[in-house]
Amino acid sequence: MSIGLHEVGVGSMDDVTAYPRLVGDVGGTNARFALEMAPMRLAHIGVLAGDDYPSLEAAMRAYLASLPPEIATAGVRHAAIGIANPVLGDQIRMTNRDWAFSTEAMRQSLGFDTLVVLNDFAALAHALPYLSAEELEQVGGGTCAADAPRALLGPGTGLGVASLLPTPDGRFIAVAGEGGHVAFAPMNDEEVAIWRFARERFGHVSAERLISGMGLELIYEALGACFDLWQQGPAVRRAADITAIALGEMDDTAGDHARCRYAVDTFCAMLGTVAANLAVTLGARGGVYIGGGIVPRLGAAFANSPFRRRFEDKGRFSGYVSAMPVYVIHSPYPGLIGLCAAMDHAVANGH
Repeated sequence: MSIGLHEVGVGSMDDVTAYPRLVGDVGGTNARFALEMAPMRLAHIGVLAGDDYPSLEAAMRAYLASLPPEIATAGVRHAAIGIANPVLGDQIRMTNRDWAFSTEAMRQSLGFDTLVVLNDFAALAHALPYLSAEELEQVGGGTCAADAPRALLGPGTGLGVASLLPTPDGRFIAVAGEGGHVAFAPMNDEEVAIWRFARERFGHVSAERLISGMGLELIYEALGACFDLWQQGPAVRRAADITAIALGEMDDTAGDHARCRYAVDTFCAMLGTVAANLAVTLGARGGVYIGGGIVPRLGAAFANSPFRRRFEDKGRFSGYVSAMPVYVIHSPYPGLIGLCAAMDHAVANGH
């Protein structure tokens, strides 16, 4: 099961396990859809740009219209959708784009028997038990405790946070949260200067303001504005360009490779602090998992960054967190796998 989930029209176990089932992972930039043809077996994966559609229903209709005729004829009766948004009931207004809908009204309009809507990071948390060793890159720590909570966070368009809690019967509860909006806590004088730069612009400085795509851009800008050492290059850059220059994948025509690399390292250090705070809050001896679009893209640069050193910088609790493994998720569509599991969990819990 998951906390932060809304489901409508769910029938019996035999009915709802009828395949194919539609799963959709709707982020701040793209909407990824697939059909679950059999348990945990995905096909017809499609990625749609959210800006191209006026509503979530329009995006879903466009995907369904792209399916082979034989599937369209048979029909899709059951669906699970993860959205980058709190899910608090039937009426949902998304925070990262101008989409609003009623889950029940959309289910009826699309002709589904079942529509499950949940937070996208709760969906990703559901996927954690199904990820293979090849899909997880460990960054420090020891072995995970199977009977302990697992923490999940991921910088991308925003900063998603969730957790996966074990139950006595060997199952899990996925808990959605809005931990990306906790107040950011700087750890040194340089980060204090960056925090002040952000506060002058935004007032409240959440973790997401700095640990996200827009946050990486803000860090780069603040370095140039606050420190004589980092004056090279333009005043602002796109996150994708900062990362590409830092990794040596884009020509450094402005002479700011060092600034881009330092911005990425600063970003990783800040992420280490936030990840450690989440880990000690949850007692995440089951591991800390990092998804989202930014960190997996960094590859070896993340493993070599200040992330792990900052993660373990917990004073009297340094020994406690140093034993916790951190895993970077390298699965192409983990949210979709999690949605398959979420549908099963909703049915198993009688919803």
